[in-house]
Amino acid sequence: MWIPLAICLLFSCKSSNGVENQTEIDQAEVKSHYIQVNSLSETEDFYTWTTDRIPMVSAHRGGPYPGFPENSIETFANVLNNTPSIIELDVAMTKDSVLVLMHDDDLDRTTTGKGKVNEVTFEYIQSLFLEDNDGNLTEFRVPTLKEALLWSKGKALLTVDIKRSVPYEKIVEEVRETKSEAHAALITYSFEAAKKLNRMAPELMLSVTIRNEEEIKRLEDAGIPWNRVIAFTGVAERTPEFNKALHQKGVFTILGVLGNLDKSAIARGDEIYASFVQNGADILATDRPIEAAKAIQTLSPKTSSKSKYFTHVD
Repeated sequence: MWIPLAICLLFSCKSSNGVENQTEIDQAEVKSHYIQVNSLSETEDFYTWTTDRIPMVSAHRGGPYPGFPENSIETFANVLNNTPSIIELDVAMTKDSVLVLMHDDDLDRTTTGKGKVNEVTFEYIQSLFLEDNDGNLTEFRVPTLKEALLWSKGKALLTVDIKRSVPYEKIVEEVRETKSEAHAALITYSFEAAKKLNRMAPELMLSVTIRNEEEIKRLEDAGIPWNRVIAFTGVAERTPEFNKALHQKGVFTILGVLGNLDKSAIARGDEIYASFVQNGADILATDRPIEAAKAIQTLSPKTSSKSKYFTHVD
């Protein structure tokens, strides 16, 4: 059942013009494409691979475009205005242990601030504005992880990239406190990290790097159940046979087209995105989510058991 937009926007901006910012986001989302999962059982069903699965995009760093900086809630909303999407975001921690969305260790590239995230207070972070990837100033602020988790509920699935300085315990605590278990998957970069997170929070989905048969075996040896895994197959295309081997285990594949494969699409045409899906990629992690989604939209089946999770809100 659709949740009214005013209820969905539960997060509270920390800036002095927070009410105005929320109103702007409300107005920007008059037409949006949502993915809604409301329970862990629905999450498991959604991420269980089936032949009628609906191919998707994952917006790397939230899907920045001119005027929309990376890792900002307004940027997430812009992507959803164009396509349903998984939102990939990055989490860092301030000196006073507040979890904020930030990819870099330093503030210099993406904000009006200076210094390292883990060496400044949240009060300082609150005073900053975000800049887009061209260095243009925006009116958007640095969100907290809590704000992003609450905002995305009923709208988008998240994959959470945890920076090295952030304790896993803090992430799991925030996910549980906001009751975001159903829509927040955690990204891991090693089997040891995957095992640790699975022990800490066995209910959560994990994005695990699986690029070859050896890594399939290592995942199984780690004792992590396949129904808690989304397989990130790297940033180079895998063979249809390898993707099929993962599908036979009921696992979605995420191909990282960000970087060279996105550049190939720019040079050769966006139809290349469709070829990745036709060869077995289920989710394209991309810096061009709007263009990639448009290129693969005709590959969605006419009817799908996954359709119930996709909502177009006018």
